[in-house]
Amino acid sequence: MKADEKQLIYTLLKTADAYECGYTRDKFKAEPVFEDDAEQIKAEATIQSDEQMSGSSPNMTNNENLGTGALSLDELNAKILRCTRCGLARTRNNVVPGMGVQNPEVLVVGEGPGHDEDMQGLPFVGKAGVLLDRMLAAIGLDRKTNCYIANIVKCRPPENRNPFPDEQSACFSFLEAQIHILKPKMILCMGKIAIEKITGQSIAITQKHGEFFDYNGIPVMPTYHPSALLRNEELKRPAWEDLKKFKKRLDEIRAN
Repeated sequence: MKADEKQLIYTLLKTADAYECGYTRDKFKAEPVFEDDAEQIKAEATIQSDEQMSGSSPNMTNNENLGTGALSLDELNAKILRCTRCGLARTRNNVVPGMGVQNPEVLVVGEGPGHDEDMQGLPFVGKAGVLLDRMLAAIGLDRKTNCYIANIVKCRPPENRNPFPDEQSACFSFLEAQIHILKPKMILCMGKIAIEKITGQSIAITQKHGEFFDYNGIPVMPTYHPSALLRNEELKRPAWEDLKKFKKRLDEIRAN
């Protein structure tokens, strides 16, 4: 159900209740903010991706490619900014929808924002973000030219703890919609939580880093999270080997 439909039903019920009770209930109660259901968001994103596959000119802007009921990346991110689906909405400073180009070759996915990200509203901007940018640059990638960076959850978990399963589930449809709209050639997962949520599998990152998985036909590779590399420099060598394998596959896809 869409947000405006929910608002209409709420208004009708509130009016009926007020009529029965003489407009005396909850006079100063804050009005709720309604969001589109997860299924609606994903469906709208799917409509757009299908329309873009059906012959729209690659030189058209995102908004020009939209058809009836389609959802642009900016519109989706606006919905993310208003989200109150889970308890993280009560403790955040800023929502962090994502950052990058709108037609990326690669989508980079982390687990969730940290302190710096929460304060700035941008993904991977702290020390781990600086390292991530260096890692991407080493294989010819950049958030300003050919990447988009996002997270499994869009709000910071308190004390940088791992996001709880219910928080991941509440937020994951947003990432699914972003993938539908962005249509990246490949996905690079930073750490265990990102790869497990995307694949729906229990994965030991120490054993499966550098291996390829599949998300709806898109090759997905997990590697160590930059924060893990900052804590343990011995992981930098295997992470570099992962990145070289990732670039090799990307070059193969580019060539086809």
